[in-house]
Amino acid sequence: MAAHGSKKVIFAALAGNTLISITKFAAAAYTGSAAMLSEGIHSLVDTGNQGLLLLGMKRAEKPADEKHPFGYGSEIYFWAFVVAIMIFAVGAGISLYEGIQKILNPHPIESALIAYIVLGLAIIFEGWAWMVAYKEFKKTKGKRPFLAAVRDSKDPTVFTVLFEDTAAMLGLLVALVGIYGAQAFGIAWLDGAASVVIGLILAGTAFVLALETKGLLIGESASDELVASVREILQAPAAVKGVNEIRTLHLGPNDVLLAASLDFEDALTAGAVEEVIFSLEDTIKRAQPLIGRVFLEVQAARDHQILEGE
Repeated sequence: MAAHGSKKVIFAALAGNTLISITKFAAAAYTGSAAMLSEGIHSLVDTGNQGLLLLGMKRAEKPADEKHPFGYGSEIYFWAFVVAIMIFAVGAGISLYEGIQKILNPHPIESALIAYIVLGLAIIFEGWAWMVAYKEFKKTKGKRPFLAAVRDSKDPTVFTVLFEDTAAMLGLLVALVGIYGAQAFGIAWLDGAASVVIGLILAGTAFVLALETKGLLIGESASDELVASVREILQAPAAVKGVNEIRTLHLGPNDVLLAASLDFEDALTAGAVEEVIFSLEDTIKRAQPLIGRVFLEVQAARDHQILEGE
C-alpha cells in the first residue's frame, strides 16, 4: 500500500470524525441520550486516533541514524498499537461506564428527532469514510479472504481505519435501535443498553487490532510471493550452487530487510564471488523495491547444516 493511499484514508476519516464528533456531542447535550454521548466519545477517540496514525507515518519517515541504523519505519507499528489501546481504554471504557450509569438511573430522551437526524447524517459521513478505506484496502486484498488479507497486511494504517469505521457504522446502528426502543416502548434503560453494546463493539475492535499490530511490532516476514521471487533471483547465477536460507523482516510497511546464505562454487575466487553478490543485490532491489537492505552471506551448505543442527 503506497503511503499516499494510506494518508488519503486517514485524512478522509479525520475530516469525517471531527465533524461528526462535534455534532454528536451537541445532540447528546440536547437530548440527554447516553447512546449518543457514547457515539460522540467514539468519534472523538477516532479523531485522535487518526492524528496518532499521521504522527506515526511522519516519524516513520525519519532517516536512519547511529542510534537507529535501520531507520524508524517501525514507528507506525507502535502508534497503531497505541490506537488499539486508546480504543479500548477510552472509547470502550467510557461507553460501558455511561451505559451502565444510564441503566441504573434511566431517564427519558428529549427531542429524539434531533438524535435521529444526527445519526442519519453520521451514517452517511461514516459510510463515505468506510468506502474510501475499503477501496484502498481492496487494492492489496486481491482474491484473499478479508481476514487473511488483514493478517498478511504490513500497513496497519488502512486496516486500522477500516476497522474503526466498521465499528463506527455498527455503533451508529446500535444507537439508532436503542434510542428508538427507548422512545417507542417507553423503556428508558434501552438507551443505556445500547451504550453498553457500543462499548463491547469497541472493545472487540481494539482486541483484534492489538493482536494484528502486536505481530508487526514483534517482526513479520515478507510475503511468500516476495520470498519466492528473491529465491528465483538468487538461484539464477551459475556460480551459486544453492540457497541455504532466506530471512526477511518488515522494518516498516514499505521497507524490508533481506538476509540470505548462499553456497558458491568452490573454484570461484573471492573477487568473482564479490562480483556475483554485487550483481545479485542490484537485481533484487530492482525487482523488489520494498527491499531496502540486502545482506548476503557466503556459506558452504555443509557448514550451514552443522550450524542449524546446533
